[in-house]
Amino acid sequence: MSFTGADLKHMTEALQAARRGLCSTDPNPRVGCVLVNENQVIGRGWHQTVGGAHAEVMALQQAGLRARSSHAYVTLEPCCHSGRTGPCTTALIEAGVSRVTYAMRDPDPRVSGQGHQALVDAGIKVDYGLLEQPASELNVGFISRHQRGKPWVRLKLAISLDGRIAANDGSSNWITGKAARADVQFWRARASVILTGSGTVNWDNPQLNVRSPADSARQPLRVVLSSSFTVDPAAKIFADSDTALVMGCIDSPGKQALQQTGISTCLVTADKAGLNLSAVMAELAGYPANEVHVECGPALAGNLLAAGYVDELLIYQADCLLGDQGLPMLKLPGLKTITDVQRLGTPELRQFGQDRRLRYVLKEP
Repeated sequence: MSFTGADLKHMTEALQAARRGLCSTDPNPRVGCVLVNENQVIGRGWHQTVGGAHAEVMALQQAGLRARSSHAYVTLEPCCHSGRTGPCTTALIEAGVSRVTYAMRDPDPRVSGQGHQALVDAGIKVDYGLLEQPASELNVGFISRHQRGKPWVRLKLAISLDGRIAANDGSSNWITGKAARADVQFWRARASVILTGSGTVNWDNPQLNVRSPADSARQPLRVVLSSSFTVDPAAKIFADSDTALVMGCIDSPGKQALQQTGISTCLVTADKAGLNLSAVMAELAGYPANEVHVECGPALAGNLLAAGYVDELLIYQADCLLGDQGLPMLKLPGLKTITDVQRLGTPELRQFGQDRRLRYVLKEP
């Protein structure tokens, strides 16, 4: 399809609007909308929170009667089903919008292609595919959940220059500086779930909650993996039990002890290695979880990576050395020869004070 420079400008504005809901729309997609009439922007909207107005409705409310004969730029195919809110296709049709351009098809089977067709059937000119890649990147987890039946998994590691996550005694606070730790807060805030293992909880006793940005009121579900539910009910991660869950595969007294203190538990299947990670991912997708942010020890990190469940790596590297007795960043099966080496590709590199962040996207959204 052929798009103009003005089309590119307005879809870019719609994407900028969508990003305003990056930490608040979960588990819904992040969507932005810009309405244009006679080359003038007459309405902007973005989906702000679950149950709130969708981007198209917000933009239409701002535009009022000027929406008639306007051109709507939307980052996601308009929805055509009723949930907490009504169909956006109906709102656009009733407002008299004459043209709709959207960036990407909605992967939700209730919408995919059907929203497009509803608009066409109403006589609206519809085209799509403009800035599809950045729109997809904005909703990698939403796409993954609908197309793959599992969330998008992002593994975060903080390491020394020699690839260690902690000293020999397990101490690790703090390898990286304040700027890098603030960046981690952003990734936590946009996630549906923060995932860790019982070893990390029992040893480090982290909170793993979102403490910034200040405007992020939503706390992701914090999930602890423990095959036999051997985790301390008094751990800091359970300070708010409404946003915490322990998943295991052995119905043990530990499970009952957690439940007695009001902590939610989930029993999943086991495999020969212990907790069945495939069952864990399927269970999380059903919550529903779009993006899973993982902060854990080297064993779980290695298992997730070796099993192919990691879609993205965030590696924060500090200018320090912890020595050959420090804990490694991953526990992975050894390679027989250098020809078996796993290449990760070119990372996105950013500097945070004295630390640097290497971001590897291992799979396509």
